[in-house]
Amino acid sequence: MITVGQSLPVGEFTFITAEGKQVKDTQALFADKRVVLFAVPGAFTPTCSNAHLPGYVVLADQFKAKGVELCCLSVNDAFVMKAWQEAQNASAITMLADGDGSWTRALGLAKETGAFGGVRAQRFALIANDGVVERLFVEAPGKFEVSDAQSLLAAL
Repeated sequence: MITVGQSLPVGEFTFITAEGKQVKDTQALFADKRVVLFAVPGAFTPTCSNAHLPGYVVLADQFKAKGVELCCLSVNDAFVMKAWQEAQNASAITMLADGDGSWTRALGLAKETGAFGGVRAQRFALIANDGVVERLFVEAPGKFEVSDAQSLLAAL
C-alpha cells in the first residue's frame, strides 16, 4: 500500500468532455498542486452517492479556499463517472475513472469483490502535495469514518 512520503503512481485517466474523450496523465493532474483525492468503491452505490461524494460537494468551496483541488477516484469507466458527476452536481470535483483498476492496484488500495463487481477501490482519502502523499486515511472494511469530507478538511 502507498505510504506517506511516496509519490503517487504514474498513470493516465480518460475524461468525457464536450469535446469528446480526453486523456490526462498524473503529472498534469497532480504536479504543483495540493490535492485531496478520495476513493469510493463504486459510482451510484448507496454510501458513495448518499454521503461520501455529497460531503465533498457541499464543502468544495472550503477546500478551494485552502488552495486544495478535489479528485474522486473509482473503478468505473469515464462515461459512468461523468454521469455520476452530473447527477451529484459535482462539477467542482475532478472525477478519476480507473476503468480497469490498474491505478488503484498500483496504489495498493484495490479490493476484490468477486462476482459482485470485480476489482474495486477500497474507501480511502489522501492528501498529496506535488504528487507526494502527505496524509493517508484508509477505511476499515464496511466503515465510513475517516475519509469523509469533514475529516479531510480538519486534517488540512
